[in-house]
Amino acid sequence: MRLEGKIAVITGGGSGMGKAMAQIFSAEGAKLVLADISGKQDEVAAAINEAASASGANEVRAVAVHANVSDEADVQAMIKAAEDNFGRLDILCNNAGFGGPMAALADQSLEDWNRVHDTNIKGAFLGMKYGIQSMLKTGGGAIVNTTSASGVVGWKHHSIYGAAKAGVNQLTKTGALDYSDQNIRINAIAPGTMWTGLVEASQTHAEPPDDFPMLAGIPLGRWGLAKDIAYAALYLASDEAAYVTGVILPVDGGYSIGFSGMGAERPGIVSVNEGET
Repeated sequence: MRLEGKIAVITGGGSGMGKAMAQIFSAEGAKLVLADISGKQDEVAAAINEAASASGANEVRAVAVHANVSDEADVQAMIKAAEDNFGRLDILCNNAGFGGPMAALADQSLEDWNRVHDTNIKGAFLGMKYGIQSMLKTGGGAIVNTTSASGVVGWKHHSIYGAAKAGVNQLTKTGALDYSDQNIRINAIAPGTMWTGLVEASQTHAEPPDDFPMLAGIPLGRWGLAKDIAYAALYLASDEAAYVTGVILPVDGGYSIGFSGMGAERPGIVSVNEGET
């Protein structure tokens, strides 16, 4: 029960990594606001509440809200939902985002730039802005941003996404400096090659394939799973990480450190965290 009594907002909480965070956070005692644009957050919240009821808990454990994280009013309403339903906000997981098209930099469009940055970095900024304001009312909290290994190392044909995620990394570090003296810790997780719903839908395999070419660039030799990210988020959100802030934690099987000298020949990564992650 590492999050017992804690109130958490998780964006992209409808599936993939966000759903895994919701399930693990709930099992560890947190009450949740699950925000997404997909509608799947309703099913996740209902399942959590049903499980709580079956165990004898006579209370709402999860609330679902529709939120576009690039819309300021939606983000404000998402944070307010935590305050209205549970009294405060202790944990914010800025997880929603999407990868955008893969192309060489000069072939990317301004429209692509705006779409990717609106969701990934503007969404993180708005979540942090209003999440911090809420946490300051009640004495502090913890924020966990989902970035990407492509924001740490170069990823060919993903300049826009990499730039957005690198920006989230800097928001994480500077935000941690701004609010460390007010008991707000801000950290980030940088996933590598992840087997999520969107990736699975683009493949012909129902399970993560062992012979996927990109696995050659991962020292641990396997796909990352949603639970790998969720357990990292659990640690950073919990009091076990009370002395950790401003960290960009790679959860990538060693990709970002094991192949840093391979340059353009380094196998790419697949890490899509839109809504469902």
